[in-house]
This record gives sequence, C-alpha cells and structure tokens, in this order.
Amino acid sequence: MSTKTAVAERQTAREGKSLFFAMHVASWVALCVGVVLCLIDIGHFSDNNMLLMMGIGFLVGSVFTYTIGTAMNLVHKRKSEAENDL
Repeated sequence: MSTKTAVAERQTAREGKSLFFAMHVASWVALCVGVVLCLIDIGHFSDNNMLLMMGIGFLVGSVFTYTIGTAMNLVHKRKSEAENDL
C-alpha cells in the first residue's frame, strides 16, 4: 500500500467519524430541546399546545437524526472495509 493511499484512507475515516459525531451531537441537542419544550407547558395536554407539539417534533426528529447518523457510519465502515480487502 502506498503512502498516498494510507493517508487518503485515514482522512476519509476521520471525515466519517467527524460526521457521525456531528450527527450524534445534533440528535442529543434536539432531544434535550424537545424535552424542555414538552416540559414547559405539559399541563395543557392537547393538540392546540404549540410548545408541546414542537417538543414532540424535536423528540421524533432526534431519533431520526441519530438513526441516519448511525446508518451513515455503518455504510462508511463497510465501504472502508471493502476497500481494504481489495
């Protein structure tokens, strides 16, 4: 394996890890924002409560963000393993 290839592999691995970390942090931030929004006005539990509805949206969005980030990380790992096998 040449030096250029090894450097390129390390760089793409670092980019994949940083993207996964950013998605992970974004999902946790969205989860915390969703919990706070839900708890601000939980007494009025109806679909007319805009803070509650936005909080639920952030909670659902955080799960999707975490899932997408994890899937991207797994795809990136599988791609780098496939390149290593060649």
